[in-house]
Amino acid sequence: MRRVVLLSLLLFSEFLSAQKKVEHQQLIWYGYYNTLKFNENWSLLSEIQERQFYNPTAQHQLVFRSNLERKLVTNWNAYLGMTLFLQNPNNPESESNLTVPELRPDFGFNSKQKVGLLTINHKYKAEARFFHEVENNKLVGGFRFSNFRLRYQLGLDIPLWKKQGNEKLIIKLKDEVMFNVGRKVIKNTFDQNRIYLGLNYKLNDSYTVEMGYMNWFQQQKTGVDFYSRDILRFSLFHTIDLKKKNND
Repeated sequence: MRRVVLLSLLLFSEFLSAQKKVEHQQLIWYGYYNTLKFNENWSLLSEIQERQFYNPTAQHQLVFRSNLERKLVTNWNAYLGMTLFLQNPNNPESESNLTVPELRPDFGFNSKQKVGLLTINHKYKAEARFFHEVENNKLVGGFRFSNFRLRYQLGLDIPLWKKQGNEKLIIKLKDEVMFNVGRKVIKNTFDQNRIYLGLNYKLNDSYTVEMGYMNWFQQQKTGVDFYSRDILRFSLFHTIDLKKKNND
């Protein structure tokens, strides 16, 4: 069933791309992801992402995210957190250099299951979006609530190489779909779909590097205009196990 749903979403995205007005853009994302493990049940997940247009080069987004994660039962975790999102114009050739802050409190669940050599990941997230008020291309007042957004991500981890029983080199396949919910959402209930292919290499118990490609297909508020973004991603994952350090 999940394969059918995923295929339907991909076909739907392709249909929209063929029928509607689509603007193509190229970006590079750099990310640092930190996992601070307090014990077997609690972890703090933090990240910083720098997102830039290239061809032409321009700042697009800067993201700061932090989530407190709690292990529930075998293979299931819950998390709660906040994101600070700094948004620049979606047009890299825009004359405006206004950066608009957005706050996103969120909560969700994720799970992992082994099926043979594969690891299947499910991630469910709900987030509320609060945008800073803007008037005459200037920040004014405070934040206003915009809408809720629901996200689901299906991921597959395919190991290519193991060393001493540990997976060292992994292919990662992901597809994430997002939907807008709220009274102000009229023409873009479907928000976006992200397809990702990455190569993940574990350097040691603390550091992992990853490089990949993402296609970010997003509907605009008009309902008839879309972005199709080709994105190169470079990521560094850093794990700090406090329990292990204390035992050492």
